[in-house]
Amino acid sequence: MTGRDTATKARTRPEPAAAAAPRAPGRAPAAAVRGKLPGLAVAAAGVALAWTVHRVLPAVPLLTAAIVLGVAAVHLPGPRAVVRGVARPGLSFAGKRLMRAGVVLLGLSVGLGDVLGLGWETVAMVLGTVAATFAGTVWLGRRMGLPGDQPLLIATGYAICGASAIGAMSEVSDSEEEDVATAVALVTLCGTLAIVVLPLLHRPLGLDATQFGRWVGAGVHDVGQVVATAQTAGPTALREAVLVKLMRVAMLAPLVAAVGLSLRRRRTGGSGTAHTAPDDAAHTSPEGACGARRAPIVPLFVAGFLAMTALRSTGLLTQPVLTAAHQAQELLLAAALVGLGSAVHLPSLVRGGGRVAALGLCSWLVIAGVSYGGVLLTT
Repeated sequence: MTGRDTATKARTRPEPAAAAAPRAPGRAPAAAVRGKLPGLAVAAAGVALAWTVHRVLPAVPLLTAAIVLGVAAVHLPGPRAVVRGVARPGLSFAGKRLMRAGVVLLGLSVGLGDVLGLGWETVAMVLGTVAATFAGTVWLGRRMGLPGDQPLLIATGYAICGASAIGAMSEVSDSEEEDVATAVALVTLCGTLAIVVLPLLHRPLGLDATQFGRWVGAGVHDVGQVVATAQTAGPTALREAVLVKLMRVAMLAPLVAAVGLSLRRRRTGGSGTAHTAPDDAAHTSPEGACGARRAPIVPLFVAGFLAMTALRSTGLLTQPVLTAAHQAQELLLAAALVGLGSAVHLPSLVRGGGRVAALGLCSWLVIAGVSYGGVLLTT
C-alpha cells in the first residue's frame, strides 16, 4: 500500500473537543446550507449551459458537456477562484448527494421484463462482459500501480454505466474526490470517443443492425453515449442497444453490494466487528457506541435504485411520469458531473496520465473485444 493509500484510508474522527462543542440549535445546519448555495448555483448554471450545448449540438450528450464544463471552470482564470473557493462545498455536495439521487432515479429506466426478454444467451453475454471487464481492469490497474481507488472506480465505470456507476461505487469504497474525478474524466473521454470510432467499424466488422446495437449496448459506457452511437445504424440498432445497456445498468446494485460486503469484511477482518486503532477508545460516541461504524452492505441509494426498478417493472407508472423522471435524472446527474468535473486537476492528471490512459485503453479493448465475441456467439 502506498503512502497516499495509507493516508486516504487511515481516517480519524474529529477531536472530542470539537465534537462536544456547544452550538445553537438550528444555526449550524442553516449555515451549512447557506455555504452550499454558491456551489449549487454554479452547478445549476453549468447544467443550463450544458443543456444549451446539447441543444445546439445534439451529438454532444448532456452529461459529456456537463463534465467538460466542470473541468473548464476550474482551469479558466476567471471562474477558478470561485470554483476552488466559495463554491467548493456546494460543488462537492452536488458531486456526491445529487449523484445518489440521480442513481436512484436511474432505476426507473430498467424494466426487468424487457431486459429478460432478450433471452438467456444475451444475459449470459452481458454477465460475462461485465465480469471480464471489471475483474480485468481492477487487476491490471493494481499491477500498473495506479493510486487509491482509481482501478476500482475505472473498472466500475467501464463495466456498468460510466459516471453514474463510479459515483455509486465511490460511496461504498469511501473514495477520495480526486480519484472519483479522474475515473469519471477517463471514462467520459473514452465513451465520447466511442461515438466516433464504433460507427466506423460497423460495416468493416460485418455486423447487421441488431448485432451492432447489442455490441454498442454491451461495450459503451454511459447511456447517452450508447444512444448517440447506436442511432447511427437506425431504430433497430438503437432499440437493441438500449435494452442491452439497461441490462448492464441493472447489474449496478449487485456489483456495488458485493464490493461493499467485501470491503466491510476486509475492514473488520471477517469478525463482523470493525477494528479500531488503540487510541480510538477515546473517540467513542456519547451514547456509548463501540467506536467504529459498520458500513451498510447495501447503501440506501442502491436500495432506492432497486425499489425504482421494481416499481418500473410493475407497469403502474405512466409514460409521462417516466419521461419526467428521466429528465430529472439527467439534470441531477449533469449537476453531479459539473461538481465532479470541477475537482479534476489537469496537471496532476497529466503527470499520472500515462498509466491512467494505458489502463483506459486496455479496458476499452477488453470490453469491446469480449462483447464483440459475445454478440457473434449469441446472434
